Amino acid sequence: MTLNDATKLRTWPEYTVMPRCAQVRHDDPLWNGSFYATRRKFCADCGGVSDREQHTQIEAAARLLRAGGVVAFPTETVYGLGADATNPEAVRKIFEIKGRPAGHPLIVHIADVALLDQWAREIPEAARRLAERFWPGPLTLILLRRSHVSDAVTGGQDTVGLRVPDHPVALALLRELGPEKALAAPSANRFGRISPTTAAHVRAELAEGVDMVLDGGPCRVGLESTIVSFVGATPLLLRPGGISVAALEAVLGERIETPGAQPTIRVSGSLSSHYAPVTPLEVLPAESLQRRSRELVKRGQRVAVLGLTSPCQDSPHLLRLQMPAEAAAYAHGLYSALRQLDGARFDFILAEAPPVGVEWQAVHDRLRRAATLYCPTEIQPQEKTHEEIS
Repeated sequence: MTLNDATKLRTWPEYTVMPRCAQVRHDDPLWNGSFYATRRKFCADCGGVSDREQHTQIEAAARLLRAGGVVAFPTETVYGLGADATNPEAVRKIFEIKGRPAGHPLIVHIADVALLDQWAREIPEAARRLAERFWPGPLTLILLRRSHVSDAVTGGQDTVGLRVPDHPVALALLRELGPEKALAAPSANRFGRISPTTAAHVRAELAEGVDMVLDGGPCRVGLESTIVSFVGATPLLLRPGGISVAALEAVLGERIETPGAQPTIRVSGSLSSHYAPVTPLEVLPAESLQRRSRELVKRGQRVAVLGLTSPCQDSPHLLRLQMPAEAAAYAHGLYSALRQLDGARFDFILAEAPPVGVEWQAVHDRLRRAATLYCPTEIQPQEKTHEEIS
C-alpha cells in the first residue's frame, strides 16, 4: 500500500521538516542528545504570517486571556491550551474543553526565570541552577507553591509546576500579558489523546472550543517537557522529556532519582494511559512485529507500521512509514505520525520498539503510555487492562 493509496497521507519527510528559522544545536555537550534549537524572530515559515500580523494576533490573544478566555499557543514542545493562571474560572474552562479530571494539575508558563519567586517558595539552589541553565527550554520544575496560586491550577496540591517556554510566540504572548500574569496550560488536545504539534492539529481536534489559536509553525521538540521535582530531600524525575536526565545531572553534580510506581505528587502526563491514538497501538521488537503484521494482514486487517529496521511484506492492507533512527528526530515526528495514521482509520498501528538508551527514554515513555500493548523486548509484554485504557 502506498501513502496515496491509503489516505493521501503526507510523505515522511514532511513530518520531520522544521521551519527554516530553526536549527539543531550540536555544540553543547550538556544536551546529550536532547533536541534543542535556536531561532530568529517570527518568520513566514512559522505560521505563514508577517511579524506585524503576528504581533497583532498576540495582542488580540492577550486581550482574550485577560478577559477570561482560552487560547491555544505554540511552544517548543507541543501546543498548549492556555488561560490566565491568576483566574480560577478561566482555568476551569481548560478542564471543560479537554475533558480533563479536575484534580490533574497544570503547568504554569512564565516569561522569565526572574519570575520564579513570584510563583514558588523555598526554592532549592539546585532548582535555581537548572532554571538558569535550561530556561527558556523544555524543563518543568515542581516546587512548593505560593499561597496565591489557585487550587484549580495545582489540583489541590501544595506544589506547582513551572517552566519558561522556548518559543518566540509563547514568550511574546507572556510578555504582552505582563509580569503579574502567567499561562496555566496543558497540551491542546482531548484528555489522554495525542498531543498536537501544529496549529492544524489543535483546530482539527478542539474545533470551536477555544477562543483563539495562535499559529507558530510546527513544534521543534515534539514531546513534552522533562519534569523534575524539588520537593523533598533529593530531586526526582517525574516525567522524561525534551532534556535528558544526563544533561540535568551534569549541571547539578548529583543523581536525579526515579520515584516508585506511585509518585506522591501528581503531574501532567503521568497516567498509565496517555498520549494515545484511538486506533490500537502495539509496540513490538522487530521479529515480533513482522509476525504480528503477517497475522493481522492475513485476517484482512488494515495495518500501519512505524518501522526502524524491519521490512514488512508488501500488501494492499499494510502501510509502512520509516521512522528516523536518531532519537531527537524520532521524538520530533512521533505525534504527527500517530495523528496521521489514527486519522486514516487503520485497524492497528504497530510500532517497532526503538533502541534502549538514555537518549530514547522520553520516546519509550510516550510509546508505553500510548500503547494498548507495550513489549519492547521479546519477553514480558505489558498489556493494559480495560480500566487503564478507558
